[in-house]
Amino acid sequence: MPIVNWTLLAFVIMLVLGFKNSSNLAAAYGIAVTGTMVITACMLGVLTFSVWRWPPAVAGLVTGLLLIIDGAYFLSNATKIPDGGWFPLLVAAAVFIILTTWSTGRRIMHFYLQEGTLDLDLFIQSSARSIKRVPGTAIFLSSTTDGVPPALLHNVKHNKVMHERIIILTVVTEDVPHLPLTGRVDMEDHGEGFYRLSVRHGFMEDVDLPAAMKSVQGCGGSIGVMDSSYFLSRQTLIPSERPDMAIWREKLFAWMVRNAESPMAFFKLPTNRVVELGSQVEI
Repeated sequence: MPIVNWTLLAFVIMLVLGFKNSSNLAAAYGIAVTGTMVITACMLGVLTFSVWRWPPAVAGLVTGLLLIIDGAYFLSNATKIPDGGWFPLLVAAAVFIILTTWSTGRRIMHFYLQEGTLDLDLFIQSSARSIKRVPGTAIFLSSTTDGVPPALLHNVKHNKVMHERIIILTVVTEDVPHLPLTGRVDMEDHGEGFYRLSVRHGFMEDVDLPAAMKSVQGCGGSIGVMDSSYFLSRQTLIPSERPDMAIWREKLFAWMVRNAESPMAFFKLPTNRVVELGSQVEI
């Protein structure tokens, strides 16, 4: 990724200009290395307790022994914090705040989005035959596997029509790097031309939704590119005084969402077949 490489170059140049010589960098380097050792020991503890399911006594003994050794190295370098060791700690704190703000903000945003979600079967019963249906296929991307996506509700509210075939599509990232090519798509037929699909993929795989749609069977016929439209929800976040997260972190999260990569590019959707419907969410 060129932008990452150029950003790293800029930070390296600023670091060299700031510390001026290698002896001044020694303190920062020592804190960075020993701090990494401590964090690695803690992660090993999580791995042995939660994933490998070692007996608690064995996992605690191994983790504790490593923490004693690595902790001693880290504490011996702690005296160098005023002499430059503060720099890796500052960078680590900034990265930690950014990552936790993103994770917490996403959880809060999904919670408030789910608050007003309608049950899909109830929505179909109340509106499938009372609203004008138009030819074609509408694919609504949804972050959850239940309820009606906000984009579908906004489309009905503003355009007063629904397509003959409506597919609610959720992309599920599994905790494995790669999945077999077969058996990736799960389908539910809700009647009245409504289908819910879940497309699964490994966390190291690129997601090509149009290609995945071509392989779907038993969904009211083939899903062609030129007669299908993809509907995306784009939320404008409004920071509030709610106690879920500090106001400055809410503003940071709103800025991160505005600058995040578009789902259209991430899922390789055809640009001339995408419709974005916006809404405001107070967090």
